[in-house]
Amino acid sequence: MKAGIVRLAGASILAALCAGLAAAQDFHDRRTVQFPDQATSDNPQRIPVIPKKQGFDGTLVLKGGRIFDSVKSAAYPGSLVIKQNKVAAVLPAGSTDWPADATVMDVTGKTVMPGMIDMHVHIYSPNVTSSDTPADLKAMEGYAVLRGLTNLRYSLENGITSVRDMSGVMNASYILSEWLEKDMSPGPRVFAAGHIITATGGHAAERSSTYSAIYVREADGADDWRKAVREMFKMGASHIKIASHFAPGEVKAAVEEAHNLGLKVTCDCETIYTQMAVEAGVDSIEHPLPRTDETIKLMAKKGVAAIPTMQTYQDLFDMRGAYTGSPSRRFSMTSQSNFDMLKKFIAAGVTIGVGTDSLGLPAFEKSPNYYIAELKFLQKAGYTPAKALIAATRTNAQIMDMGDKLGTLEPGKLADVIVVDGRPDENLDDLAKVETVVRNGNIVIKDGRLFVPRHEPKPLLKPSPPETLR
Repeated sequence: MKAGIVRLAGASILAALCAGLAAAQDFHDRRTVQFPDQATSDNPQRIPVIPKKQGFDGTLVLKGGRIFDSVKSAAYPGSLVIKQNKVAAVLPAGSTDWPADATVMDVTGKTVMPGMIDMHVHIYSPNVTSSDTPADLKAMEGYAVLRGLTNLRYSLENGITSVRDMSGVMNASYILSEWLEKDMSPGPRVFAAGHIITATGGHAAERSSTYSAIYVREADGADDWRKAVREMFKMGASHIKIASHFAPGEVKAAVEEAHNLGLKVTCDCETIYTQMAVEAGVDSIEHPLPRTDETIKLMAKKGVAAIPTMQTYQDLFDMRGAYTGSPSRRFSMTSQSNFDMLKKFIAAGVTIGVGTDSLGLPAFEKSPNYYIAELKFLQKAGYTPAKALIAATRTNAQIMDMGDKLGTLEPGKLADVIVVDGRPDENLDDLAKVETVVRNGNIVIKDGRLFVPRHEPKPLLKPSPPETLR
């Protein structure tokens, strides 16, 4: 009898340990289990690193503002304390619990909130409307990086401190992502997918897509889809983007491989392909493209998020009257059908993220109008302005597996913070009045303009000219 009890107890302990490990793995979104105090890179690959000093050299205090922390649903009076590149404290109104030598900015009457995240951009896309740019430059990796820096500046000026790039020219995405992670230039954090993975002739690889070869990886067969995921991971992808068309076995292999590598998968797909992708276990679906009510319910049940990107299609309707001409988009779309799809997502309880699908310079020049319009679609569908801001910050960070580092103003989070001269949690139009942007602890936008501190020259090894010279 005792032996049976021991065996039962042992089995219970083993089951508890397995459950704990599974919970740990689930908590880390399938990343490799790590010690809590292990420093990692500030991206979903979570590569172990040696901690180093980052951000403002000291303590920065944003004093006396309205704090919208994206944890609570309402703003409250207080002060935000930033030490180097992390949020150190959120203090109640009247508290001055910070070091005497801190740099203090009075933001009385203004709103302090997390930097916003754009979940769907194409920062390197060739500006096909620009006739003064030679075709060879539009497809050139170096020129793409310069295009990206220009486009990202517009995002940063308007309070977007992180973007999820959804396709890049050759290696441009990875180059700029690493460059900005090291604070080598002013700009948002870039979480790069690299190349879109699709089947031969799938979305973005149609015959009519002039530049498809430079930002699309066509794959055929489950093994090739698995290999394509590994290629993106090798180059430094923060997430994997797939697109219809594909077969059930192909999408299943891609999702399985990405999850084994600790990366989330998003799908640009429609109709039967959305159902396949959700059944295969993707983490999010882009756009308001057609899908069945059954698929929407399955998304809600399995926790698959939606990134509606409403405004980019509204722009097309406003310019052209319709969305046509793509063999990977063989269905009709209207402004009303897209809005009806958004309302269905919300009614079903699908998690909603915020992305603009900004495609190259013409879209980025409209910042922040594109982003504000996207939030207003959510408001028209039933969200309060505060709930829309939470989607733009906390929810977005969680969807892209950065919820432990970004998206809210909490001690220990990375200091990506914006100051708005208004009450955007009550009036979304106030997001057009971003005055200050702190990114990774550094002030990068001041008084609404790009702020780059003067370079501090390093000393020579010895005085020059040498005293021995005659």
